[in-house]
Amino acid sequence: MINQEVIIILDFGSQYTQLIARHIREQAVYCEIHPYHLSVEKLEAISPKGIVFSGGPASVYDGSSPLPDHQIFELGIPILGICYGMQLITFLSKSGKVYPASKREFGSANISINQQIDLFSGLPKNFQVWMSHGDRIDSLPDGFEAIAYTHNSPTAAMANLTRNFYGLQFHPEVVHTQDSNLILSNFVHKICGCQNSWTISSFIFKTINQIKSDTQGERVLCAVSGGVDSTVLATLLKKAIGDQLICIFVNNGFLREGEPDQVMQTFDQLDIKVNYVDATDRFLSSLAKIEDPELKRKRIGNTFIEVFKDELETVGQIGFLAQGTLYPDVIESISIKGPPATIKTHHNVGGLPNNLSFKLVEPLRGLFKDEVRRVGAELNIPAS
Repeated sequence: MINQEVIIILDFGSQYTQLIARHIREQAVYCEIHPYHLSVEKLEAISPKGIVFSGGPASVYDGSSPLPDHQIFELGIPILGICYGMQLITFLSKSGKVYPASKREFGSANISINQQIDLFSGLPKNFQVWMSHGDRIDSLPDGFEAIAYTHNSPTAAMANLTRNFYGLQFHPEVVHTQDSNLILSNFVHKICGCQNSWTISSFIFKTINQIKSDTQGERVLCAVSGGVDSTVLATLLKKAIGDQLICIFVNNGFLREGEPDQVMQTFDQLDIKVNYVDATDRFLSSLAKIEDPELKRKRIGNTFIEVFKDELETVGQIGFLAQGTLYPDVIESISIKGPPATIKTHHNVGGLPNNLSFKLVEPLRGLFKDEVRRVGAELNIPAS
């Protein structure tokens, strides 16, 4: 892992968790999403500058509600709890009380600030926020004070300024909240002390060095499609390892007219050598008389694997396989809710046999799709 300042978001099942991450990264601060049960030992190893508890659909007084490691509060790290996260801070304090609200608060609300602290720096005394909760803070934990209120929530925000613990009953990450970026920016910069150190150019520089360190001069195989993910992936690898990169482009016969030529021209402009494999007949033959869409997808996937294995024999010894895994894929696999039920399969190299000898390299696994596009623009990769 590349050493850098990091904010950790613990996911308690909120539909907005990725929005929190995106907003923090927009502040040029790196952040990661982890499941709520991340251990204190792992947190200490990461050494974050701050921790955010996401919202979530649970109630803290439900016996099956998700709870973090209680020792988190003894790490001396600033914590921001959002909605359910604020209720968690209160509940786990043992001194505060959370109760079901007499009226569920959902939608826009006008909030008033009791005192102007760093978390609210730059915000007006009254502003619009987005509420979505059925519980409320009935009594504050020891050491906390109410810092904002609404008509229905006497404690719409709270703070323990001595320990740098903060709670928001509203959602600062959604566009419905006025100046939604500002509160998260204040938290990561003014309270956690993060610098604007995570930029696309710094990501490229560090990632190229990381690839060099990880691959140690071994050859890397990368399947390309001409899409933004595989093109950015191949370009980063080329800059890192040069001719140790082996790229393969498989024409499955389902591309638009002229697209294979366009893909090859793009990589030629990027000075990346690509082995072109025309497997059109092979793919079309595998789908002959097949009408079921799911079976077609499986046939396409299996055929790609067969073609890929044949090409492995042609290119010789490979140390690593590059994959364009993105951060949403990683988040989904570790989510509190778990991966969703399969709707359809995806025909990529994920189905390769386990007995292949190479290791994986996934330089993009920490990026969202829009961030991959920004990397592509920084690398002067054609947009189309």
